[in-house]
Amino acid sequence: MKVLHVIPSISERSGGPGQAIVPMCRALQEKGIEVLIATTDHGVTLPVSRLELGTTEAQLVKPFPPERPEPNGHKSDGTWSSYKDIPTIFFPSQFGDSFKYSRPLAVWLGANVESFDVVHIHAVFNHACLAAARACRRHNVPYIIRPLGTLAPWSMKQKPWRKALFWQLAAKRMLRDAAAVHYTARAEQEETEQSLGLNHGRVVPLGIEADIAAEQLTQENFMSEFPEIATHPYVVMLSRLHPKKGLDVFLAAFISVIQQKEFEDWRLVLAGEGPAEYVALLKHKVNAQNAGGVVVFPGWLEDKRKYAVLRHASILALPSYQENFGLCVMEAMACGIPVLVSPHVNLAEEIEDAGAGWIADVEIHALKDALMKAMASKSECLQRGRAGQEFAKGFTANRCATELIDLYTELRSAGAA
Repeated sequence: MKVLHVIPSISERSGGPGQAIVPMCRALQEKGIEVLIATTDHGVTLPVSRLELGTTEAQLVKPFPPERPEPNGHKSDGTWSSYKDIPTIFFPSQFGDSFKYSRPLAVWLGANVESFDVVHIHAVFNHACLAAARACRRHNVPYIIRPLGTLAPWSMKQKPWRKALFWQLAAKRMLRDAAAVHYTARAEQEETEQSLGLNHGRVVPLGIEADIAAEQLTQENFMSEFPEIATHPYVVMLSRLHPKKGLDVFLAAFISVIQQKEFEDWRLVLAGEGPAEYVALLKHKVNAQNAGGVVVFPGWLEDKRKYAVLRHASILALPSYQENFGLCVMEAMACGIPVLVSPHVNLAEEIEDAGAGWIADVEIHALKDALMKAMASKSECLQRGRAGQEFAKGFTANRCATELIDLYTELRSAGAA
């Protein structure tokens, strides 16, 4: 089976979507699915060209499937690569940091989607998604849309006029003509279908790769890399530094808690990147409270450094105003780290039922109370961490791939009927 995944950006720095698609596609490949990702170069530094590498396209990435990869005999502007071992074709993002318009991508999709059995579209309010859905309808190829939480009521209230117009002009048809809508949590499905009148959703949770809990850095290297936190208990927030994440409220709650002597040794790690003006605002708040030695901004972390900070944490926090899944939450639990999340993280109910963490509203007093409960007892943290690790065993990349293959097979058979 040949499956095309279309996503506006594969950059991990843009958040969970770029991080989740790689283990998903890798697990699909391991189960024999021929996978190709089509995306833009937004936020990604492309590798050197094949000629510089001295390799051919066939050596770099399986020539798949394009029997006619260059529409109308014209050379496309796509760059073929093997991105983290996944065959990927990148197209230039021509304008719009949010919309990511790319005419070359749209042209390529129009010429090539009929070579695939199923197209899996990740996102809604972007040009790549519209172009992919349009091409699929034209060539009668079944497509799935994973909306990434963008259709949730809270998300639809952000830039409401723009989204309402986009919905009426294009997104409504794109969703309703989809063979299925892929939600990653039951709560996401329920709130989206109730608010927008959709009724053909399927829940397939995201999965994480099995080796993330393995030792990444020695204790000596960890102390060398992160001297500010290596000898302290700390709470880590491992996400985009964005207003959606409730960071300013959480920051105020944390600084209030550490004024108490029993918590003065604790640190807060805000790991990630975000809009420059918002990050500057957070740092200003920290400096205004004379908390510069307590709150650490290590910037974007990846690979060994990311998982080292995660594995050595006492608690991971994600007090978002809206979160359709929360990949970092699942990664933390897989590492045995308890989590503190808001009720708006769509896994919150399951986390509470599993005893894997604490749930608190995005409000300073609620977060302060939850933090004090979590930080006061090391044994409680360990117990909830163990519960989270057991819970996370059900959210593997292998499970995600198995359920997606079942869905792809069903949709392909329905399309052929």
